[in-house]
Amino acid sequence: MPRVPKFLEPIAGFGVTFLTMFRKANTEQYPEEKVPTAPRFHGRHQLNRYADGLEKCIGCELCAWACPADAIYVEGADNTEEERYSPGERYGAVYQINYLRCIGCGLCVEACPTRALTMTNDYEMVDDTRAGLIYEKHDLLAPMLAGMAPAPHDLYPGATEADYYRGDILGSAPEQHEAR
Repeated sequence: MPRVPKFLEPIAGFGVTFLTMFRKANTEQYPEEKVPTAPRFHGRHQLNRYADGLEKCIGCELCAWACPADAIYVEGADNTEEERYSPGERYGAVYQINYLRCIGCGLCVEACPTRALTMTNDYEMVDDTRAGLIYEKHDLLAPMLAGMAPAPHDLYPGATEADYYRGDILGSAPEQHEAR
């Protein structure tokens, strides 16, 4: 790169400005035209379910411990035979994420031992109150898909906790389990 004379150095910085004056503007027309996010974008969190509808969260609180911004609050509770929310001994009875504090780092996702917590591409989280940006468990749970039964319910007949963690549970529809 050629050396700029000493007396022109104060003006040389304007060269970048001068060159960009003639380029076409790169303006996104948001929200009318939404540009897709990158595949690994860190957006809103989601609490996942197993194929039969039981929750993957076991209430271990590792995500809350891993969060550097202290944005996650979890209270674990014990499953009973009458009310079973997850295949393990425990489930997340209270789950909150404060998006006023969340920095989107993804350390909570890495800390989750059951892959219950993932991050979606949803980035449109706005509210006119501070309380509206504290997402509760019902806001974070993945939607119910075909073949899922809402928790609490029993484990699939003949299945163990290990079957759930290995991903051997295909759903609660009888025709899916007969194909196993």
